[in-house]
Amino acid sequence: MIIDGATIGLIAMIVGAFIVLAVFFTLVPVALWISALAAGVRVSIFTLIGMRLRRVIPSRIVNPLIKAHKAGLDVSINQLESHYLAGGNVDRVINALIAAHRANIELTFERCAAIDLAGRDVLEAVQMSVNPKVIETPFIAGVAMNGIEVKAKARITVRANLDRLVGGAGEDTIIARVGEGIVSTIGSSESHSKVLENPDMISQTVLSKGLDSGTAFEILSIDIADVDIGKNIGAELQIEQAQADKNIAQAKAEERRAMAVASEQEMVAKVQEMKAKVVEAEAEVPMAMAEALRSGNFGIMDYMNYQNIQADTSMRDSIAKVSQENKPEKGEK
Repeated sequence: MIIDGATIGLIAMIVGAFIVLAVFFTLVPVALWISALAAGVRVSIFTLIGMRLRRVIPSRIVNPLIKAHKAGLDVSINQLESHYLAGGNVDRVINALIAAHRANIELTFERCAAIDLAGRDVLEAVQMSVNPKVIETPFIAGVAMNGIEVKAKARITVRANLDRLVGGAGEDTIIARVGEGIVSTIGSSESHSKVLENPDMISQTVLSKGLDSGTAFEILSIDIADVDIGKNIGAELQIEQAQADKNIAQAKAEERRAMAVASEQEMVAKVQEMKAKVVEAEAEVPMAMAEALRSGNFGIMDYMNYQNIQADTSMRDSIAKVSQENKPEKGEK
Protein backbone atom coordinates (compact mmCIF):
# COMPACT_ATOMS: atom_id res chain seq x y z
CA MET A 1 0.00 0.00 0.00
CA ILE A 2 1.45 3.29 -1.10
CA ILE A 3 0.74 6.37 1.02
CA ASP A 4 0.93 9.57 -0.88
CA GLY A 5 2.08 12.93 0.51
CA ALA A 6 -1.45 14.27 1.02
CA THR A 7 -2.31 11.39 3.34
CA ILE A 8 0.87 11.87 5.32
CA GLY A 9 0.10 15.57 5.71
CA LEU A 10 -3.43 14.80 6.90
CA ILE A 11 -2.14 12.36 9.49
CA ALA A 12 0.38 14.91 10.69
CA MET A 13 -2.33 17.54 11.03
CA ILE A 14 -4.53 15.15 13.03
CA VAL A 15 -1.66 14.24 15.39
CA GLY A 16 -0.77 17.89 15.76
CA ALA A 17 -4.37 18.74 16.56
CA PHE A 18 -4.45 16.03 19.27
CA ILE A 19 -1.24 17.39 20.79
CA VAL A 20 -2.61 20.93 20.80
CA LEU A 21 -5.85 19.78 22.40
CA ALA A 22 -3.96 17.77 25.02
CA VAL A 23 -1.81 20.76 25.94
CA PHE A 24 -4.89 23.01 25.97
CA PHE A 25 -6.89 20.78 28.27
CA THR A 26 -3.84 20.35 30.48
CA LEU A 27 -3.35 24.07 30.91
CA VAL A 28 -7.03 24.97 30.91
CA PRO A 29 -9.39 23.07 33.26
CA VAL A 30 -12.38 23.36 30.93
CA ALA A 31 -14.59 21.16 33.08
CA LEU A 32 -13.94 23.34 36.12
CA TRP A 33 -14.56 26.48 34.05
CA ILE A 34 -17.89 25.07 32.85
CA SER A 35 -18.85 24.16 36.46
CA ALA A 36 -18.11 27.71 37.58
CA LEU A 37 -20.18 29.17 34.76
CA ALA A 38 -23.06 26.83 35.61
CA ALA A 39 -22.90 27.99 39.24
CA GLY A 40 -23.00 31.63 38.24
CA VAL A 41 -19.35 32.35 39.12
CA ARG A 42 -17.56 34.36 36.45
CA VAL A 43 -14.02 33.09 36.12
CA SER A 44 -11.88 34.05 33.13
CA ILE A 45 -10.21 31.25 31.22
CA PHE A 46 -7.00 33.23 31.36
CA THR A 47 -7.27 33.38 35.16
CA LEU A 48 -7.31 29.59 35.27
CA ILE A 49 -4.29 29.46 32.96
CA GLY A 50 -2.51 31.94 35.22
CA MET A 51 -3.20 29.69 38.21
CA ARG A 52 -1.57 26.81 36.38
CA LEU A 53 1.46 28.95 35.65
CA ARG A 54 1.64 30.08 39.29
CA ARG A 55 1.47 26.42 40.36
CA VAL A 56 -1.89 26.88 42.02
CA ILE A 57 -4.36 24.01 41.79
CA PRO A 58 -7.45 25.66 40.26
CA SER A 59 -9.89 23.27 41.93
CA ARG A 60 -8.59 24.35 45.37
CA ILE A 61 -9.71 27.90 44.53
CA VAL A 62 -12.72 27.55 42.25
CA ASN A 63 -14.64 24.95 44.26
CA PRO A 64 -14.50 26.99 47.51
CA LEU A 65 -15.41 30.08 45.46
CA ILE A 66 -18.51 28.30 44.13
CA LYS A 67 -19.40 27.24 47.67
CA ALA A 68 -19.02 30.80 48.96
CA HIS A 69 -21.07 32.22 46.08
CA LYS A 70 -23.90 29.78 46.78
CA ALA A 71 -23.81 30.70 50.50
CA GLY A 72 -24.11 34.40 49.67
CA LEU A 73 -20.60 35.40 50.76
CA ASP A 74 -18.76 38.26 49.10
CA VAL A 75 -15.34 36.72 48.48
CA SER A 76 -13.08 37.39 45.53
CA ILE A 77 -10.90 34.90 43.73
CA ASN A 78 -7.82 37.01 44.45
CA GLN A 79 -8.39 36.71 48.21
CA LEU A 80 -8.66 32.94 47.98
CA GLU A 81 -5.60 32.60 45.79
CA SER A 82 -3.46 34.85 48.00
CA HIS A 83 -4.48 32.85 51.07
CA TYR A 84 -3.63 29.62 49.26
CA LEU A 85 -0.21 30.96 48.26
CA ALA A 86 0.40 31.98 51.90
CA GLY A 87 -0.03 28.35 52.93
CA GLY A 88 -3.59 28.52 54.25
CA ASN A 89 -6.44 26.07 53.93
CA VAL A 90 -8.92 27.81 51.63
CA ASP A 91 -11.67 25.20 51.95
CA ARG A 92 -11.61 25.31 55.77
CA VAL A 93 -11.73 29.11 55.77
CA ILE A 94 -14.77 29.14 53.49
CA ASN A 95 -16.51 26.51 55.62
CA ALA A 96 -15.82 28.60 58.74
CA LEU A 97 -17.19 31.75 57.04
CA ILE A 98 -20.33 29.89 55.99
CA ALA A 99 -20.84 28.54 59.53
CA ALA A 100 -20.36 32.00 61.01
CA HIS A 101 -22.73 33.53 58.46
CA ARG A 102 -25.41 30.97 59.29
CA ALA A 103 -24.98 31.60 63.03
CA ASN A 104 -25.10 35.42 62.62
CA ILE A 105 -21.53 35.73 63.88
CA GLU A 106 -19.61 38.69 62.51
CA LEU A 107 -16.43 37.30 60.98
CA THR A 108 -14.51 38.83 58.10
CA PHE A 109 -12.40 36.95 55.60
CA GLU A 110 -9.24 38.74 56.75
CA ARG A 111 -9.70 37.68 60.40
CA CYS A 112 -10.68 34.18 59.39
CA ALA A 113 -7.59 33.88 57.19
CA ALA A 114 -5.39 35.26 59.99
CA ILE A 115 -6.76 32.66 62.43
CA ASP A 116 -6.09 29.90 59.89
CA LEU A 117 -2.54 31.08 59.20
CA ALA A 118 -1.89 31.27 62.95
CA GLY A 119 -2.30 27.50 63.10
CA ARG A 120 -5.75 27.44 64.69
CA ASP A 121 -8.62 25.36 63.38
CA VAL A 122 -10.90 28.24 62.45
CA LEU A 123 -13.86 25.97 61.65
CA GLU A 124 -13.61 24.30 65.05
CA ALA A 125 -13.36 27.74 66.67
CA VAL A 126 -16.54 28.92 64.97
CA GLN A 127 -18.33 25.72 65.96
CA MET A 128 -17.10 26.14 69.56
CA SER A 129 -18.37 29.70 69.65
CA VAL A 130 -21.81 28.36 68.69
CA ASN A 131 -21.68 25.16 70.71
CA PRO A 132 -19.53 25.63 73.88
CA LYS A 133 -17.04 22.94 74.80
CA VAL A 134 -16.66 21.21 78.16
CA ILE A 135 -13.10 20.69 79.43
CA GLU A 136 -12.64 18.23 82.27
CA THR A 137 -9.66 18.64 84.58
CA PRO A 138 -7.87 15.77 86.35
CA PHE A 139 -8.10 15.43 90.13
CA ILE A 140 -6.46 18.51 91.66
CA ALA A 141 -5.25 18.15 95.26
CA GLY A 142 -5.20 20.89 97.86
CA VAL A 143 -4.64 20.92 101.63
CA ALA A 144 -7.09 22.66 103.98
CA MET A 145 -5.95 24.54 107.09
CA ASN A 146 -6.61 21.50 109.31
CA GLY A 147 -4.06 19.48 107.31
CA ILE A 148 -6.53 17.24 105.42
CA GLU A 149 -5.93 16.80 101.70
CA VAL A 150 -8.95 17.42 99.43
CA LYS A 151 -9.04 16.29 95.78
CA ALA A 152 -11.44 17.97 93.36
CA LYS A 153 -12.28 17.45 89.69
CA ALA A 154 -13.88 20.29 87.71
CA ARG A 155 -15.74 20.62 84.41
CA ILE A 156 -15.08 23.93 82.64
CA THR A 157 -17.54 25.13 80.01
CA VAL A 158 -15.76 27.42 77.56
CA ARG A 159 -16.73 29.26 74.40
CA ALA A 160 -14.24 30.34 71.74
CA ASN A 161 -13.61 34.07 71.53
CA LEU A 162 -12.88 34.81 67.87
CA ASP A 163 -11.48 38.27 68.67
CA ARG A 164 -8.82 36.79 70.96
CA LEU A 165 -8.16 33.63 69.02
CA VAL A 166 -5.00 35.00 67.42
CA GLY A 167 -2.36 35.26 70.16
CA GLY A 168 -4.63 33.90 72.90
CA ALA A 169 -3.63 31.05 75.20
CA GLY A 170 -5.11 27.59 74.75
CA GLU A 171 -6.88 24.96 76.82
CA ASP A 172 -3.79 24.02 78.84
CA THR A 173 -3.63 27.54 80.26
CA ILE A 174 -7.31 27.38 81.25
CA ILE A 175 -6.77 24.05 83.04
CA ALA A 176 -3.65 25.34 84.81
CA ARG A 177 -5.36 28.52 86.01
CA VAL A 178 -8.44 26.69 87.23
CA GLY A 179 -6.21 24.17 89.02
CA GLU A 180 -4.35 26.97 90.76
CA GLY A 181 -7.65 28.56 91.80
CA ILE A 182 -8.92 25.25 93.21
CA VAL A 183 -5.73 24.70 95.21
CA SER A 184 -5.80 28.24 96.67
CA THR A 185 -9.51 27.99 97.53
CA ILE A 186 -9.07 24.66 99.33
CA GLY A 187 -5.98 25.99 101.11
CA SER A 188 -7.86 29.01 102.44
CA SER A 189 -10.67 26.83 103.90
CA GLU A 190 -10.54 26.32 107.66
CA SER A 191 -11.37 22.62 107.40
CA HIS A 192 -12.00 19.99 104.76
CA SER A 193 -15.57 19.52 106.01
CA LYS A 194 -16.53 23.00 104.76
CA VAL A 195 -15.30 22.11 101.28
CA LEU A 196 -17.29 18.87 101.33
CA GLU A 197 -20.42 20.64 102.60
CA ASN A 198 -20.29 23.36 99.93
CA PRO A 199 -18.27 22.37 96.82
CA ASP A 200 -19.93 25.23 94.94
CA MET A 201 -17.75 27.57 97.02
CA ILE A 202 -14.77 26.46 94.93
CA SER A 203 -16.45 27.13 91.58
CA GLN A 204 -17.77 30.54 92.66
CA THR A 205 -14.39 31.66 93.99
CA VAL A 206 -12.50 30.45 90.93
CA LEU A 207 -15.03 31.88 88.48
CA SER A 208 -14.81 35.32 90.06
CA LYS A 209 -11.06 35.59 89.37
CA GLY A 210 -11.39 36.20 85.62
CA LEU A 211 -9.19 33.29 84.62
CA ASP A 212 -10.04 33.61 80.90
CA SER A 213 -8.08 36.85 80.57
CA GLY A 214 -5.54 36.61 77.76
CA THR A 215 -6.88 33.30 76.50
CA ALA A 216 -8.74 32.37 73.32
CA PHE A 217 -11.78 31.30 75.32
CA GLU A 218 -14.52 32.70 77.48
CA ILE A 219 -15.30 30.70 80.61
CA LEU A 220 -19.05 30.28 80.97
CA SER A 221 -19.15 28.09 84.07
CA ILE A 222 -16.98 25.97 86.35
CA ASP A 223 -18.71 22.98 87.94
CA ILE A 224 -17.14 20.74 90.57
CA ALA A 225 -17.76 17.21 89.30
CA ASP A 226 -16.25 15.22 92.17
CA VAL A 227 -14.68 15.85 95.57
CA ASP A 228 -12.64 13.27 97.47
CA ILE A 229 -10.64 13.14 100.69
CA GLY A 230 -6.93 12.32 100.48
CA LYS A 231 -4.22 11.92 103.08
CA ASN A 232 -3.94 13.61 106.45
CA ILE A 233 -0.98 15.74 105.45
CA GLY A 234 -0.91 17.60 108.78
CA ALA A 235 -0.63 14.39 110.79
CA GLU A 236 2.09 13.06 108.50
CA LEU A 237 4.06 16.28 108.91
CA GLN A 238 3.70 16.10 112.69
CA ILE A 239 4.87 12.48 112.70
CA GLU A 240 7.87 13.37 110.57
CA GLN A 241 8.66 16.34 112.86
CA ALA A 242 8.37 14.13 115.95
CA GLN A 243 10.67 11.54 114.35
CA ALA A 244 13.17 14.27 113.51
CA ASP A 245 13.04 15.61 117.11
CA LYS A 246 13.52 12.05 118.40
CA ASN A 247 16.58 11.57 116.20
CA ILE A 248 18.03 14.88 117.39
CA ALA A 249 17.42 13.97 121.04
CA GLN A 250 19.03 10.56 120.52
CA ALA A 251 22.04 12.18 118.87
CA LYS A 252 22.44 14.63 121.75
CA ALA A 253 22.07 11.83 124.33
CA GLU A 254 24.70 9.80 122.51
CA GLU A 255 26.96 12.82 122.51
CA ARG A 256 26.48 13.30 126.27
CA ARG A 257 27.12 9.58 126.90
CA ALA A 258 30.31 9.69 124.88
CA MET A 259 31.45 12.76 126.80
CA ALA A 260 30.65 11.01 130.12
CA VAL A 261 32.59 7.89 129.06
CA ALA A 262 35.54 10.05 128.03
CA SER A 263 35.40 11.95 131.33
CA GLU A 264 35.22 8.67 133.28
CA GLN A 265 38.17 7.25 131.40
CA GLU A 266 40.12 10.42 132.07
CA MET A 267 39.26 10.18 135.80
CA VAL A 268 40.34 6.50 135.90
CA ALA A 269 43.61 7.45 134.23
CA LYS A 270 44.20 10.17 136.83
CA VAL A 271 43.41 7.73 139.68
CA GLN A 272 45.77 5.15 138.26
CA GLU A 273 48.43 7.83 137.90
CA MET A 274 47.89 8.86 141.55
CA LYS A 275 48.07 5.23 142.71
CA ALA A 276 51.30 4.83 140.80
CA LYS A 277 52.69 7.88 142.55
CA VAL A 278 51.53 6.50 145.93
CA VAL A 279 53.18 3.15 145.23
CA GLU A 280 56.32 4.97 144.16
CA ALA A 281 56.25 7.05 147.34
CA GLU A 282 55.65 3.95 149.54
CA ALA A 283 58.63 2.29 147.90
CA GLU A 284 60.78 5.18 149.04
CA VAL A 285 59.61 4.91 152.74
CA PRO A 286 62.01 2.07 153.75
CA MET A 287 64.88 3.90 152.15
CA ALA A 288 63.94 7.09 153.96
CA MET A 289 63.63 5.23 157.28
CA ALA A 290 67.04 3.61 156.79
CA GLU A 291 68.54 6.99 156.02
CA ALA A 292 66.87 8.45 159.14
CA LEU A 293 68.24 5.63 161.35
CA ARG A 294 71.73 6.18 159.97
CA SER A 295 71.54 9.89 160.53
CA GLY A 296 70.06 9.60 164.06
CA ASN A 297 66.80 11.33 163.21
CA PHE A 298 64.79 8.13 163.77
CA GLY A 299 65.39 5.92 166.84
CA ILE A 300 64.87 2.24 167.34
CA MET A 301 61.85 2.91 169.58
CA ASP A 302 60.27 5.01 166.90
CA TYR A 303 60.74 2.13 164.48
CA MET A 304 59.08 -0.30 166.95
CA ASN A 305 56.11 2.03 167.39
CA TYR A 306 55.79 2.23 163.60
CA GLN A 307 55.74 -1.58 163.42
CA ASN A 308 53.07 -1.76 166.16
CA ILE A 309 50.90 0.75 164.33
CA GLN A 310 51.15 -1.27 161.12
CA ALA A 311 50.26 -4.51 162.95
CA ASP A 312 47.33 -2.82 164.65
CA THR A 313 46.07 -1.43 161.35
CA SER A 314 46.38 -4.84 159.67
CA MET A 315 44.46 -6.48 162.54
CA ARG A 316 41.66 -3.91 162.27
CA ASP A 317 41.41 -4.49 158.51
CA SER A 318 41.15 -8.28 159.02
CA ILE A 319 38.43 -7.90 161.68
CA ALA A 320 36.43 -5.53 159.41
CA LYS A 321 36.74 -7.93 156.48
CA VAL A 322 35.50 -10.92 158.54
CA SER A 323 32.58 -8.88 159.93
CA GLN A 324 31.58 -7.81 156.41
CA GLU A 325 31.62 -11.43 155.16
CA ASN A 326 29.49 -12.71 158.10
CA LYS A 327 26.89 -9.92 157.75
CA PRO A 328 23.45 -11.38 156.64
CA GLU A 329 22.03 -10.22 153.31
CA LYS A 330 18.63 -8.47 152.92
CA GLY A 331 15.72 -10.87 153.36
CA GLU A 332 17.67 -13.32 155.56
CA LYS A 333 16.87 -13.69 159.28
